[in-house]
Amino acid sequence: MGMRLRVAASPLTHSTSCDNLAAMQDKTAPRLTPPEIERYKRHLVLKEVGGQGQQRLKAARVLVVGAGGLGSPVALYLAAAGVGTIGIVDDDRVSLDNLQRQIAHDTAHVGAPKVESAKETIGRLNPHVVVEPIEARLDASNAIEIISRYDIVVDGSDNIETRYLVSDACYLAKRPLVFGAVGPFDGYVSTFKPHQSDPNGAPYPTYRCLFPEAPEPGTLPNCAEVGVLGAVVGVIGTLQATEVLKEILGLGTSLAGRLLSYDALEQRFETFMVAWDPDNPLSGRNPSITDLRAVKKRNSTCAA
Repeated sequence: MGMRLRVAASPLTHSTSCDNLAAMQDKTAPRLTPPEIERYKRHLVLKEVGGQGQQRLKAARVLVVGAGGLGSPVALYLAAAGVGTIGIVDDDRVSLDNLQRQIAHDTAHVGAPKVESAKETIGRLNPHVVVEPIEARLDASNAIEIISRYDIVVDGSDNIETRYLVSDACYLAKRPLVFGAVGPFDGYVSTFKPHQSDPNGAPYPTYRCLFPEAPEPGTLPNCAEVGVLGAVVGVIGTLQATEVLKEILGLGTSLAGRLLSYDALEQRFETFMVAWDPDNPLSGRNPSITDLRAVKKRNSTCAA
């Protein structure tokens, strides 16, 4: 990804239950209708999900940042799974060269706002899901207000500035963040919950612990220059959707404190432990970032 990472030198395991978000779900979760019971019956027969879990999904509110290569599979799989409300924030329009990887859109929607195109696609897939299209670009003036409306956030953004903004805003708003990024033939996924602590009592890391410094403008090539294999973006987006569902349902081991890497050419997955950086400017011992408007801006670099 062309950025300096702070991770362990070798793959490690780190067990953390995905139970905190599930515990926050309203006990008066909405009932499932007969058509929903039929639709989700493959979930309902899973003892780890069942009716209560499906109600949690229906009650959940998830914000997807970016309706592009990563945001497309994220939004579609969350909708198919029955997440009740999906917010999608993006200010871009569909272009023909998006369609090689951005599967929420089609040829007929070239030129249309991506959030509206994605909303129509999701509506055809699952009419029980409420889609909240937000045709805007997240910035320091609106990020916390928008993010605070949702239970969990998925970063499918395509530029460095937005990634740091989303991470900072999620920390300040105390919202979990599922991060994803791709290269031409590789990708990365993690979950950031820095407002919570690991089993040893240390805070979970933020994006700023993983990447201590943003690259200088122009140091990373854009995707038009280096390209990206479309299916790789789909793999990473699908993994992000899986992590969101785990957080909502309280299933399995969270990626909080870990970085999952995927190498498509070798067809290899590796997991690395990521530690909290006590010197990071957001959640460190002496934080300097308390207001998004004070964060230095960087020029955008496309990723997906």
